[in-house]
Amino acid sequence: MSHFECIDSPKAAALIKDGAQVADIRDPNSFAQGHISGSYNLSNENLHDYISAADMDKPLLVCCYHGISSQQAAQFLVEQGFDEVYSINGGFEAWRVEQPDLCEIA
Repeated sequence: MSHFECIDSPKAAALIKDGAQVADIRDPNSFAQGHISGSYNLSNENLHDYISAADMDKPLLVCCYHGISSQQAAQFLVEQGFDEVYSINGGFEAWRVEQPDLCEIA
């Protein structure tokens, strides 16, 4: 895959159940208040370490607040060598309404 794909929450949930990685690019406080279960809070500070340790062959879902910023991050991660990258439409705001069973809320 040379580019990312935008997907809805049901498709993202199915990928997660099949073992996809999830990177949440929101700020640490927002992430601490609630996030997709099993997601990793990705920031500029830990980006290099994340890329070094990640499984580039495993699907990667990128989540932000509303699904806009995650598209830029997803494209960047494709350019870093991830094979299969997705941006979640609607971001965490839509996710928590549509997939409440797959959320960790503080």
